[in-house]
Amino acid sequence: MILLNWWLYDKDIPMSTFRLRLLDSDQDYQAGFSVMRELRPHLADAATFAAQARRQGEQGYRLLAAWQGSEVKGLAGYRLQENLIYGRFLYVDDLVVTADARRHGVGGQLIEAAREEARRQGCAHFVLDTGLGNALGQRFYFRQGLLAKGMHFCQPLAARA
Repeated sequence: MILLNWWLYDKDIPMSTFRLRLLDSDQDYQAGFSVMRELRPHLADAATFAAQARRQGEQGYRLLAAWQGSEVKGLAGYRLQENLIYGRFLYVDDLVVTADARRHGVGGQLIEAAREEARRQGCAHFVLDTGLGNALGQRFYFRQGLLAKGMHFCQPLAARA
């Protein structure tokens, strides 16, 4: 467990300690669902979210949460991968912080904790994608030392009958 002491100056968030801990139990996933839904609004319910995260966990996905007391205030979902472009790298699938906890260092601490995990695992790179229209996120990532290296393309595939 990683403890982060932050003196917060927002009247809605009292001075407190954020704990970083991987989500593990059904209760943890329940606590993190509303936060993840801010980033992924298509998620139907907490049970569906937990089942998806557990399936992804079988492929190495981990979900790190920033806790303030019993509430999740931020999440970083990541996995270790290897390819011919980057070699061994840590990929951040999901990064979200609740609106009331933004601008208090939570996102930066989640990124730093994931970056440290990448170093511990011998990764050569730390990688994430963001939407082209996410200007605020892009500014945040630049401030965290990340640089834009390309574009991400995708195409939905219709199910075959």
